[in-house]
Amino acid sequence: MSSTPDTPAPRAVLADDERLMRDQLRARLAEAWPELQIVAEAKNGTEAVELVELHRPDVVFLDIRMPGMTGVDAARQIAQMEVDDDSFLPEIVFITAYDQYAVEAFEQGAADYILKPAERDRLKLTVERLSARLAARRSPESAEAVAGSSLPIQQLLHRLGQASGSRPAYLKWIQATVGSAIQMIPVEDVLFFISDEKYTRVQTLQVEALIRKPIKELVDELDPERFWQIHRSTLVAVNAIAAVSRDFRGRQIVSVKGHNQKLEVSRSYTHLFKGM
Repeated sequence: MSSTPDTPAPRAVLADDERLMRDQLRARLAEAWPELQIVAEAKNGTEAVELVELHRPDVVFLDIRMPGMTGVDAARQIAQMEVDDDSFLPEIVFITAYDQYAVEAFEQGAADYILKPAERDRLKLTVERLSARLAARRSPESAEAVAGSSLPIQQLLHRLGQASGSRPAYLKWIQATVGSAIQMIPVEDVLFFISDEKYTRVQTLQVEALIRKPIKELVDELDPERFWQIHRSTLVAVNAIAAVSRDFRGRQIVSVKGHNQKLEVSRSYTHLFKGM
């Protein structure tokens, strides 16, 4: 688990509203992962998001239940951060009291968890998983193998939201501009969404429209079982995916049913299409 001269030491942000829990976890991490650098600590979700944006760590440890913005809400914002390198997506580790429903979601998800209080043996397993994931980021083939069996992070956050009793009402209609008119587009008709700096394009089989809503907001408003984020600027309807291929540069490209648009999959989301 040690870093090599060519590999920088992993960096982390730790967020928990209880100081004693932060102190204990910091001490246990120092034992299990001595090369890990805790670059900042937060007392709530809002601070965590700000510190992650500032430090761009490799790992974020988030207490699920914090005052104000919860750890799940903070993770949603972190997953949607606009950065120059679209491969930036820190590994998320949730800190939680025992909850069987949440633990089942973690076991299938693109994140890990630590039960309070942090036990040395379980923390050792978390460190091993994180080390493998971070190493895999330097090898696209290994990355797909490590993450291929995991739920997309949006689906995991959706399940955790359900576990905490928060059941969002997902969008059923998109109010969009088509020419000079405003049109109500059923979400079930949408093939994909693509954003630029100002607008998001909504594409159906018959209609191309524009809305003033960024992808990072749509991700929270659309059912993650029906729409997958494949790039920081792209959401695609799962049932509209015709095929996934690779271009001459090795990038995964999604073909859309009934449309000639080709959608690029960024490295952070290649695990969605394991084996392609």
